[in-house]
Amino acid sequence: MKLHIAILVLIASLAATAQVASHAPTVQPANVPPTAAVAPSGRPVLRVNGAVLTDRDLVREMLNVFPYAKQHGGKFPKDSEPEIRKAALRNLEFEELAYQEAKRRGLAVAPARLNQAVKDFRAQFDDETKFQQYLKAEQKGSQEELRSKVRRAILIDMVLKAEVEDRAKYTDAQLRAFYDKNPDRFRKPDSVSIQTITIAYGDNPSPADKKKARERADEALKQAQATKDYEGFGQIAEKVSVDDWHVMMGDHKWLHRGRMPEAVEKVVFSMKPGEVSGIIDAGDSYCIARVNGREDSHLVGFNEVKGRLKQDLEKQKKDELRAAFDKRLRKTAKIEEL
Repeated sequence: MKLHIAILVLIASLAATAQVASHAPTVQPANVPPTAAVAPSGRPVLRVNGAVLTDRDLVREMLNVFPYAKQHGGKFPKDSEPEIRKAALRNLEFEELAYQEAKRRGLAVAPARLNQAVKDFRAQFDDETKFQQYLKAEQKGSQEELRSKVRRAILIDMVLKAEVEDRAKYTDAQLRAFYDKNPDRFRKPDSVSIQTITIAYGDNPSPADKKKARERADEALKQAQATKDYEGFGQIAEKVSVDDWHVMMGDHKWLHRGRMPEAVEKVVFSMKPGEVSGIIDAGDSYCIARVNGREDSHLVGFNEVKGRLKQDLEKQKKDELRAAFDKRLRKTAKIEEL
């Protein structure tokens, strides 16, 4: 059940980023084994304002929404396949509506741009034989069919650029205004860089088991206190620690409050860089910590966050504009699943 929920969350995330990402022809679009969960045959599956899309389009988009299926012979998780199909159909509907809108506006692709796009696509093939095999399998053996698909993809890009890309730009002044208005978003909390050695005794240990764990912790502490640096402590962590960080010399990098057991947090935030703690009872294990650095809470500078902020805000704006455009196109559309 947990795996299914995790997959659904992943599908939602991938579908959001994949929307209209696969409208261009691809070198390996829908060629999946006949044993795959969904094997395309060219059967109509969708009609959008009279335009028919087939199961080849659907499988291509399902693989775009959930690309991990390519690693499993084109098979999709059984419990999640309906959601993958639903997301793929919605993407297909949107790209077809966007294409029809581009034609309604009278948008045209310059011959030079189309020729270059076709040339770039052909360059992905190792030789002419493989290209011809692709044409036969995916484009009815016709180069004109391929040119038509490439032209369609460019037209979709053009209308999306006008409706989404060009309208989602943020200037430096707008970014600065957002930064100044939301200082808490850019305030870094108190942080500490630590290494740990963990000796586990479990949730319900017997007195004997807890005693043995304490003895191992006492021995590890002697060794840790004898070390003088990061490497020495890390070597001990690699040998005796049982937590997930032992393979990284016990290094957790930077952590802020709330990211570690309360007992450990209380101790490490009272230490200075270079100090090794005593034995800390973390509730299911004994922990020994070395503090490598401390940073007090501070406001991260605008120039440091500007690049990531621009990326985040523009992505959010693109998602909003794309959703609004989608809603507007669907308002008068006739969409039928076949």
